[in-house]
Amino acid sequence: MKFFIPFVALLAMACTPASEKPKPALANPASTHCIEVGGTLKIVNEADGQVGYCHLPSGEIIDEWALFKRDSKKPKE
Repeated sequence: MKFFIPFVALLAMACTPASEKPKPALANPASTHCIEVGGTLKIVNEADGQVGYCHLPSGEIIDEWALFKRDSKKPKE
């Protein structure tokens, strides 16, 4: 009987499902946009924190959020 309780506990632990992997975080939309338009993203540590710069195939280097906002503007009617 003294082996029965530890055996049942061990069996119960073996039957529990494995812990789920954490879901990936949502990607930064500005970073994603940079890659989608063919750019290369470079993250730079500056005095105020990190800034992402998109290096576009044309040679233009632009802040990733400035690029995102520029390309997301709706045309005026």
